[in-house]
Amino acid sequence: MQIHQLKVDGSFLVEPNVFHDDRGLFLEAFSQPAFQEAVGHPLSVAQVNCSVSRKGTIRGLHANALPGQARYMTCPVGAIIDILVDIRVGSPTYGEHVAVELSADNRHALYLAEGLAHGFAPLTDVATVVYLCSSTWSPDTAIQIDPLDPELGLPWPAAREPLLSENDRVAPSLRDAEKLGLLPTYSACQARYAELDAPALVG
Repeated sequence: MQIHQLKVDGSFLVEPNVFHDDRGLFLEAFSQPAFQEAVGHPLSVAQVNCSVSRKGTIRGLHANALPGQARYMTCPVGAIIDILVDIRVGSPTYGEHVAVELSADNRHALYLAEGLAHGFAPLTDVATVVYLCSSTWSPDTAIQIDPLDPELGLPWPAAREPLLSENDRVAPSLRDAEKLGLLPTYSACQARYAELDAPALVG
């Protein structure tokens, strides 16, 4: 398994080794030792989510207020583009995005630390997404950003009329969310990451 840090710190692309034979294939979709070595702390899994989406759908952009919810995304059926956005005020990459393809063909995974927002859209007629979450979902801490915010200019697949939830459709732009004080700060996120790394260093 290879785990590479992306240009936005706190985000990692996971490329598992896939073993094929006459029966099919086998892979480790997640490895705690490999994850901890790359990220600096183990992933504590409190919730596992599964969503099925049809082409034309956009889910996101979503995050949670600190202590937040880290996510480990996979796409076992079909293919998606997953787009992460740095919404940490004060970050050197604030407002920047990274887009990765997760699919049943490449078997890649994407890890997003607390404080990063993301959304995804199917590239196939139907796509299933399974993601490990470090905390349970809480509506009181949810942060939603308009995925179609023109200032972000995110590379969503072309769609005549994207399918969005009502909450996503009326979500504020990144600029407005910052003005409303909804976003985490980079310094607070860095403190949170250090807190997560500390037990691993002691152990």
